[in-house]
Amino acid sequence: MSVREVNFDGLVGPTHNYSGLALGNVASMTHEGLVANPREAALQGLAKMKALMEAGYAQGVLPPQQRPDLGALRSLGFTGSDAEVLARAAGEAPQILRAVCSASSMWTANAATVTPSVDAPDGRVHFTPANLQSSFHRFLEPATTARVLAAIFRDEARFAHHPVLPASPAFSDEGAANHTRLCGGHGEPGVHLYVYGREAFGWGLDKGVAPRRFPARQTLEASQAVARQHGLGESQTVFAQQHPDAIDAGVFHNDVIAVGNGPVLLYHEMAFLDERATLDELRAKLATPLIPVRVPAEAVSLEDAVASYLFNSQLLSNPDGSMTLVVPGECQERESVWRTLQDHLLAGHNPIAEVVVKDVKQSMRNGGGPACLRLRVVLSEAERAALSGRVLLDEALFGELTAWVERHYRDRLAPEDLADPHLAVETLTALDELTRILAIGSVYPFQQG
Repeated sequence: MSVREVNFDGLVGPTHNYSGLALGNVASMTHEGLVANPREAALQGLAKMKALMEAGYAQGVLPPQQRPDLGALRSLGFTGSDAEVLARAAGEAPQILRAVCSASSMWTANAATVTPSVDAPDGRVHFTPANLQSSFHRFLEPATTARVLAAIFRDEARFAHHPVLPASPAFSDEGAANHTRLCGGHGEPGVHLYVYGREAFGWGLDKGVAPRRFPARQTLEASQAVARQHGLGESQTVFAQQHPDAIDAGVFHNDVIAVGNGPVLLYHEMAFLDERATLDELRAKLATPLIPVRVPAEAVSLEDAVASYLFNSQLLSNPDGSMTLVVPGECQERESVWRTLQDHLLAGHNPIAEVVVKDVKQSMRNGGGPACLRLRVVLSEAERAALSGRVLLDEALFGELTAWVERHYRDRLAPEDLADPHLAVETLTALDELTRILAIGSVYPFQQG
C-alpha cells in the first residue's frame, strides 16, 4: 500500500446553480432554470469524501474556482464597478453571466490528465490541465487549475507540470474524463486508454464516423499530445474512438459510459466504436490479464445508462484484492440498472464485490456523478509526503470544511440571483478563507491583484 490512488474531489463552489450550459449533457440541459442549493451540494460532496476516507481510501480536496469571473466579463467589454458589470451582463447577455458564474470546476475529472511516476520515463508524476475549450464556462478554468495543481504538487523533483494544450478545436481536451489507466496494481506499470470523439485533421464525410446530434469534445490529436508531454510510448498507450451513437445519446465523456480500475474495465457495449479492436490492443499491451466487464444494451439501454450514471461511478481497490463500486442514488431508481448491478456485476466473475450508493443529487442534476467529482492521482508514500498544503482529508479538515460551507454558502440560488453583487462579495470572502484552511497560498486572481 506504499503506492496508493488518491481521489482529489472538487469542493462544490458557492455559485452552484442550474444554468443548462453544457450542450450534450442531458441532465444539465434538462434541469436548466431550477433553483439550486449550493450548501446542500457542497455538503453532499463532503459527505461522500468523508465516507470514502472512513472506509480506508485516500481522499484529497481541491478548491473551487473564483466565481463570478468578473475579469472575464470585463475582458468582454462590460465596464464599471463590480455591481455595474454584473447588472449590465444580466441585462445584455444573461447567458454570459451564467457562464462566468458556473461552479463546473467541482467536476475535477476534467481538471487535468495525470500520469503516475511509475509510468513516466523521468520518474515524476505528470500533470496537464485540460483546456476545456469546447465550452466557454469551462474554458475559464485552466489558468486557475494550473495554479492550484502547482501549489499542491510543488516539489519539482517529484512532480512535472505541462502547459495547457492550445485552445483550438483541433486540440480540444477534456482531461481525465476521457482517460483511464489500467494496470495490475497501482504501483505496477500501466497502460493508458485515451478515448476521443473525433479526429481534427483530415476529417471529412468520407473518413470515419461522427456524432450528428451533439459535439464530440475530445480529439485524437489532443490525447496524443498529452501522451507525448508525459513521455508515454506506443507500448503504454491505446487510443480508441468513442461510439458516436453514445455521444448523441448524451455520453459527452467516456467516463459516462466506462470506468476502469486496476485490470478491470467496466463498460457499456456502446462505449467504443470498435469494441473488439480496443480490447484486443489492451490485452496485447497490458502486463496483467485484462478483466473486461461488459454491460450489454439489452440489459441497460443507453438512455438508462445516461439517466442513472451507472458508469460514472468510482471503482476502488480494496486491500484484499476486491473492488468497491460507488454509484449515485439514481442507480436505484432505474430497475434495469439496479438489477444489472445485483445480478450481473456482483454475481459475475470479476473483482467487484460491493456496491455503495451515495447521494450526490445536486451534482447529478447538473450532469456530474461520483466519478466526475474526482481527479485520480496515483502517489507513492514519498510523493504523498511531498504534497504542499493541507489537502488530504482527515476528521479535523472535514470538520473545518463543513463549518466553512455552513458559514458562507446559500441554501437557495436561482439563475436570476447571479447578478446579486453581494453574492460576489460572499464568494471572494469564502475563497480567501478557504485558501488559508487548505494552506495553498494565493491561487485566485483576486488574491494576486
